[in-house]
Amino acid sequence: MSPLNRRRLANFRANRRGWWSLWIFLALFGLTLGAELIANDRPLLAKVEGRWFAPVALDYAEDDVVPDGLPVTADWADPDFARSVAERGGWVLWPPIRHDARSVVRDLGRPAPAPPSSRNWLGTDDQARDVMARVIYGFRISVLFGFTLTVLASIIGIMAGAVQGYYGGWTDLLFQRFIEIWSGMPQLFLLIILASVIEPSFWTLLGFLLLFSWMGLVGVVRAEFLRGRNLDYVRAARALGVPDRTLMWRHILPNAMVATLTFLPFILSGSVTVLASLDFLGFGLPPGSPSLGELLAQGKNNLQAPWLAFTGFVVLGGVLTLLIFIGEAVRDAFDPRKLPGGQRS
Repeated sequence: MSPLNRRRLANFRANRRGWWSLWIFLALFGLTLGAELIANDRPLLAKVEGRWFAPVALDYAEDDVVPDGLPVTADWADPDFARSVAERGGWVLWPPIRHDARSVVRDLGRPAPAPPSSRNWLGTDDQARDVMARVIYGFRISVLFGFTLTVLASIIGIMAGAVQGYYGGWTDLLFQRFIEIWSGMPQLFLLIILASVIEPSFWTLLGFLLLFSWMGLVGVVRAEFLRGRNLDYVRAARALGVPDRTLMWRHILPNAMVATLTFLPFILSGSVTVLASLDFLGFGLPPGSPSLGELLAQGKNNLQAPWLAFTGFVVLGGVLTLLIFIGEAVRDAFDPRKLPGGQRS
């Protein structure tokens, strides 16, 4: 590791709030990546009459598990089927939460939404689905959506800003006028029209938001390339006949990425907020999909169940807070005025 990167890492670790926020966020994200192993209405493993089954990964018919079963997909939560398995000396290993994001809690004993209990740790929503399971799956979808949108939008924005800043002149002028016009498009109205034509999904929402999200980094990258193209070593390389693509990629882009990387955690938090906002308004993921915004909408529609709004607020607010703290630490790490240990020169 170079001395410069060691200094950046030391500055990042000096920001204790951002350092611990990074580890907490990575731990939560790592757990939710295996959401099927934590919250599922199917067992992880089962053993019946000496045969092993993995219901979490494969579908089995009842007659494949027990001889007197029906030729239908086995419902491991069904009491009669569970009794048949137990009578044959079988055992079943369930995940900690025996519900997934879409399964309905049976024998709730009261009208939904039900308050938190030992059976449903965060209660149920108005459709009798376990809130804890939906939070786990919704957290994963939100973060994956935010990561994907941030990476794709950053690639397009960096490329556009690099072309503008390096070539300048009419290229820069025309591109800037296009960005001004394109950024003035009514995104919400266009999304409403899109939702009336096709059913929004993860990829259609990603493609639509990508049409407008790439402009966030263009200004930063453009400014760095406008400054970098006139530096002495760049002009010398151009005089030696180095191609423009090599100059942009090897000589100017590394310097431009220093300012760009400091914005990425904040862009990620904005991407997570956009998906939650669209789900809250009803223009996001398909109905029934686990989402933090949909949980907030249920809290608004069910004021008699305060645990719904409280859970959605705490989870979404916690995720955004962690990302903001990480962004502040990244900003300190790339600040040239910061000495190792976080002190300002």
